[in-house]
Formats: sequence, C-alpha cells, structure tokens
Amino acid sequence: MKRRNFINSAALAGLGLTLGSSTPASKQNNKKSLRATFSQNDNRFSIYTHANIKPTRIFHITDTHLSLDDERGSKYQEYSRRMAGAYKSNTHFQTQKRVTTQESFEMTLKLAKEQDVDFLALTGDIFSFPSEAAVEWALQQLNETQIPFAYVAGNHDWHYEGMSGSSTQLRETWATKHLKPMYQGKHPLYASYEFNGLRFVCIDNSTYEILPEQLDYFQELAESDTPIVLLMHIPLFMPGRSMGYGCANPNWGEKGDKNFEIERREKWRKGGHTKVTNDFYKAVFKAPNLLGILAGHTHRPAIDVKKGIAQMVSSHNATAYYSDINFNTFP
Repeated sequence: MKRRNFINSAALAGLGLTLGSSTPASKQNNKKSLRATFSQNDNRFSIYTHANIKPTRIFHITDTHLSLDDERGSKYQEYSRRMAGAYKSNTHFQTQKRVTTQESFEMTLKLAKEQDVDFLALTGDIFSFPSEAAVEWALQQLNETQIPFAYVAGNHDWHYEGMSGSSTQLRETWATKHLKPMYQGKHPLYASYEFNGLRFVCIDNSTYEILPEQLDYFQELAESDTPIVLLMHIPLFMPGRSMGYGCANPNWGEKGDKNFEIERREKWRKGGHTKVTNDFYKAVFKAPNLLGILAGHTHRPAIDVKKGIAQMVSSHNATAYYSDINFNTFP
C-alpha cells in the first residue's frame, strides 16, 4: 500500500473534519484557554478544566513490553529474539515483588475494573515486537474489563529488529498486519475518542517525526471548543531533558543516534527534524483547549510544564506502574 493512501485511507472518526488547511496561530491565540489547574501526588494526578465535563477517571498505561509469541511468530524470530528476552522479570513499583509483564498488565487492568475506572489510555510499547499472539492476548484482557480504551503505537510495537525497510515503511506494514485490532477501526496514525465531554487525541510519533496529515488533524481539533488530551508515545522536547524527549528535540538526528546498531534499524534523519514536526510542536503549545499530554517511552515518571500545559510521562507498566488521572470541571 502506498504511504499516502495508507495515511488518508480512514475517515476522521465521524468528526466532520477536513485536512489540508492549517489553522492560523492568531485565531488560536484569541480563544479562551480551557485549562484551569492540575496537581500530582505520586502516580495520581488531578486535572481541571473550565469546560463543562463529566468527572472522569482514567488509567494511563504505557511500555508494558509484552513478548508473548506462538508458532505464527517463529518465522520472525531472527528479528524478535533480543526483545523477546527483555523484561522477563521486573520489580513491582509498589510491592517490590518480582512480576512478569503479563502479570503487570493483568494486575493493572484488574485494579482498573475493581475501582470503576472510566477510560484507559495506552501510549505505546505495550508490545516488545508485533506478535499476533501478544496482540490477541492483550485485546482479550482489555475487552474483558469492558472499559473503553485508546491505543497509540510506540517504537517497539511495530519494530522487528533488523528487518529491511525504513521506520515509516515498517510501521505501515505492521500496523496494518498485526496491530490493526488495537485501533478499533480507527486510523493508526491519528484518531480521537470522545468521552464524557473530553476528547482523547492519539498522534503516533513513534518514528520521532510528525507527518503533514497528523499536523492538520491536530490543528483542526485544537480549534474546537472541546477539551483535548493528547496521547503520544515519545515525549515532546523539554529543555534539560534527555534524548528520550526526542520529538521536536533540536538535538535529534543522525549525529545523536546512539542505539541504531543495537536496535538494528535505520539511523535517525540526517539534518534533524522536518519542519512539519517543529510546526506540530509549536501548535501543541498554542492549543487553548489542550489539558495535557500523556506519553511514555522513557520508563521514568516525570512531569514538565510548558506554557501552562503539563506533559505527564508515565513509568513502564512492565513494573505494573500506571498513572491514575482524574479530570474535573474547575469549581
């Protein structure tokens, strides 16, 4: 499938949106911000908005690194071997007991169901490689909770290490072949989930870059009066942070790529980010209806604030870690 056809193949989730025109920054700046305030206590967050929403509690889950496989994956073992051996045993973030990634995922979902969580936000690297067995198992666990969820891919979800092809090509291939059920019929690279007056917006930045269609999609949503929560795998650049915060990082590029050999993939782009990626970064921090950004990738919990917008990075669910986030209207 041609890349352009792949990107444009899905409708915009019934939102009545069109692509191709960028929203002027001046128009965004004239809109009143829907953000109010937020607070954090360990892995628990409260986020308030001036919009009228129904109180909503979500679990943010990222970087579980499931590596279940079966005979269907045997022909890919040359490419999955290293990550199949990773994260076999992990230390639970609270109890300090040893847990497998399957146990971590199961415990997190069980807790979400027991505590009547409203929504699950999955921000990538749920899988260590695109195993059909792992996708089927994870989807079964998610469906059994009967809790609505959103999923956006991480850089490991679609990557068979050493397989020929660019990152863009490999993401397209395995999002279509093996990861497809996780998208619930929505577009793999950009999608929205409406819930309780909130809009959870998935933008796949798992190649570290943003495509023009993704930028246009986000800018359309940023112009609405609905408060949005942005879900991505790789955190947006924050001054003083490591290269893990690599999306729109001015130091990102071929010279700064230290892991391409061990991950057996193409080097990052020579010359750094595209203009589109940098324009996306600017658009995010100008969006008056953006309540916050949820990301993973670094395996460390952190929070940064830029222009009043909080970026909350959750630690890896391989240790059963999750972020417990409550959204409410500001009193």
